[in-house]
Amino acid sequence: MRPESLYPLFAPVTALTGVGPRLAPLVVKAAGPHVADLLWHLPYGLIDRRFMPKIAAAPAGRVVTIRLRVDQHIPSGSSRRPYRVLCSDETGVLTLVFFHAKADWLEKLLPVGEDRIVSGTVEDFNDGLQMTHPDHVVPPDRQDEVMTIEPVYPLTAGLPAKIMVKAVHGAVARAPELAEWIDAAYLRRQAWPSWREALGQAHAPAGEADLAAATPARRRLAYDELLANQLALALVRANLRKLAGRAIDGDGRLRRKIVAALPFRLTGAQARSLDEIDADMAAPSRMLRLLQGDVGSGKTVVALLAMARAVEAGAQAALMAPTEILARQHLATLEGPAAAAGLRLALLTGRDKGKPRQKILDALAAGDIDILIGTHALFQEDVAFRDLALAVIDEQHRFGVHQRLDLAAKGHAVDMLVMTATPIPRTLMLTAYGDMDVSRLDEKPPGRLPIDTRVLPLARLDQVVGGVKRAMAAGAKVYWICPLVEESEKLDLAAAADRHRDLAAHLGPRVGLVHGKMKIAEKDAAMAGFAGKDLDLLVATTVIEVGVNVPEATVMVVEHAERFGLAQLHQLRGRIGRSDKSSTCLLLYGAPLSENAKARLNILKETEDGFRIAEEDLKLRGAGELLGTRQSGLPEFRMADLAQHGELLATARDDARLILETDADLQANRGKALRTLLYLFERDAVVKTLRSG
Repeated sequence: MRPESLYPLFAPVTALTGVGPRLAPLVVKAAGPHVADLLWHLPYGLIDRRFMPKIAAAPAGRVVTIRLRVDQHIPSGSSRRPYRVLCSDETGVLTLVFFHAKADWLEKLLPVGEDRIVSGTVEDFNDGLQMTHPDHVVPPDRQDEVMTIEPVYPLTAGLPAKIMVKAVHGAVARAPELAEWIDAAYLRRQAWPSWREALGQAHAPAGEADLAAATPARRRLAYDELLANQLALALVRANLRKLAGRAIDGDGRLRRKIVAALPFRLTGAQARSLDEIDADMAAPSRMLRLLQGDVGSGKTVVALLAMARAVEAGAQAALMAPTEILARQHLATLEGPAAAAGLRLALLTGRDKGKPRQKILDALAAGDIDILIGTHALFQEDVAFRDLALAVIDEQHRFGVHQRLDLAAKGHAVDMLVMTATPIPRTLMLTAYGDMDVSRLDEKPPGRLPIDTRVLPLARLDQVVGGVKRAMAAGAKVYWICPLVEESEKLDLAAAADRHRDLAAHLGPRVGLVHGKMKIAEKDAAMAGFAGKDLDLLVATTVIEVGVNVPEATVMVVEHAERFGLAQLHQLRGRIGRSDKSSTCLLLYGAPLSENAKARLNILKETEDGFRIAEEDLKLRGAGELLGTRQSGLPEFRMADLAQHGELLATARDDARLILETDADLQANRGKALRTLLYLFERDAVVKTLRSG
């Protein structure tokens, strides 16, 4: 159960003064549904309201706080004209301007003949000074409330800044004193404040310097968040380790046949990764290993050889892919080498229905299928294996952890091999996959040529189309990628459809189109036409990024490359250069290009090393933007910035390991405080895995 001390923080935001039913949805959209979410919603700027000039000395364009006498109300004759209130001091006149305001409310706020303190931005207008919609209007005895440094928070459309400031201050006031969860000696060395003090300081910056990620208060809060993340992962991992596994030992007979049938020799990285996987499978505990390999580094072959080991031991294996296109492609890639070893493969997707599906299920239950390849359809209840020993999950970040566990539940003590072609920087690896051991494929298969990458302005589109026409005449296949317009999928489709129409007009009928809104069958047909003999150019939104394999494709054009993440551009580029022919990637950008965007595109020109690209992307864009965190399954941090707090992550990881070595059930005094930390960051499920929690 969540500790009682945290109840005030997990109340809905409507529990805060000033956040009624009308504003609550906006506060939720900007920060989150609970009071606690407002604690993590840190300010990014500040407004200094301490400058208090006389009217004549108030500079236009600056925020000022002024004491005024209210002289006259001038109501507006129409809804289009503003309501004006004339005010003065001994040096001059200032007009307060209000649009769509109610007269009776303004008369109460600014009574004629009385003094008021107003704060806001002064503007020159028609040879006079005015202030439109002052931020604050209070009687003189409340002057101290206004003359402060006010934090500026990220907002959403329609949410007044004043409401957000008030709501956050209300949330901070509700934060209780909590027992310290950071190691006392480490806390002293860092000279950090307590959790409660750190919150107060972070939300009350006294100057620009207090907004920096390097301040003690912000570093302390970042460390709390990272420690919760690392401790949660360590607990999940420890829990998995406690579950009984089984040793899977093969005799190598099937594997030798597969290797003999391959048209290439295994790279050193593939051989090393296989050794690591073999050692895990032979151990009595369960394997949970991430196979991280750049596009085209040969992960699928490593997976096949691992699955062959399970079959040699008399068991079965499953390979799960996030889309039907990918699942079918895995089948096509594996069929040849698997047949050489006599392995029986089958494919199960959501499209399989009725008798054909039942036939697959019966064969699987009887043990007549050695390796089942499929999509989410593998999770369905009636899918039963005779003896599943190894589950391989491709593109792990498309699946949740619970789906990983659902698949593991289909067998006894199932070993897990998770694959990703998304290059993830080492710091992010710790936050997302800290519960796994990692193998890396960092070599390309022999015979692959480097891809010639060029960066060009969109103004040269006609030349690019001419070049593509020549390449197609010489037998090349071409991908043409249209950008995703974040605001609207309709615009995406319109842009892709327009480009398809233009290119078909210039290049003839062998131009296809594929996008996310198409039915699966239509998408598959377009992809099959491109992989086969019917199409030479494929216009696509980013649906083609991961795993699609057309070795004949040697040219890629990406429109508005500046709108894509580096990791995503690297993934897209990996669709070409998959044969022994030379390939070209053209990155077209819309001018003018920012310095940051120019740096990003130049990195792609310089290197094809996905891991270096990912590290640079992290530096340039920060973790939140990387890979589009929401889609990638990577955790989103509210206070920790991995580009700035990377060394805190490593410390948090070591600390979590040490905590579990000395107090695995979190029962000691610090352990109990750490349980509160886990609840504070909503890691409730993890606390429940503790024996007495």
